[in-house]
Amino acid sequence: MSRKKKILLVDDHPVMLEGLSKLIAENEGLAVCGTAEDEAGVIDAISEHRPDAIIMDIGLKNSNGLNIMKSLHAQKSTIPILVLSMHDEALYAERCLKAGALGYLMKQEAPDKVIEALFRVLSGSIYVSEKIIDRIVQRTTTNRDANVRGITECLTDRELEVFELIGTGHGTRDIAEKLNLSVKTVETYRERIKVKLGFKTGTQLVQQAHSWVQDAQ
Repeated sequence: MSRKKKILLVDDHPVMLEGLSKLIAENEGLAVCGTAEDEAGVIDAISEHRPDAIIMDIGLKNSNGLNIMKSLHAQKSTIPILVLSMHDEALYAERCLKAGALGYLMKQEAPDKVIEALFRVLSGSIYVSEKIIDRIVQRTTTNRDANVRGITECLTDRELEVFELIGTGHGTRDIAEKLNLSVKTVETYRERIKVKLGFKTGTQLVQQAHSWVQDAQ
């Protein structure tokens, strides 16, 4: 019998880690080899456990999943990564694939979908929803799609994360708490976004962020 595939779980929510661990333990071909909640923990866990695959969230304690994926990609890591996140796939799936992930799944998906996606990336194949496949392959030329692409390509990973949170109704202090940043840092990101996207006022930023999030769904 072939050995079980070792899976490293990267998330900063204990309840999520517990749920994923139980889900993976139910599959005889899989085993959780370790957990991590930030970049340093990921590097240590990879060195210690040599996982066959990684399930990773984007928003992490003192870290950003996208940055971790880029770092691993730069180090020529060949470990397949499945992103499991609350972030809307329409906003982040392509960016994660570019950063080195092989799959993207939202946390509200059914447990069997998680296992299906995990085995897909373990085989070296890409796993994303049909909606994202259509977006990538066909690339329609409507104003809506052009707007989504323009913002996605213009902003950095962290700026996009802040912009999305603004668009979903979060205030500066709330964003700072969610991303483990200072209020001043978030305010700096807001100003950078305004400059890059040509917004003159904070009200315009909030209105356009909300509109953009709605269009991307």
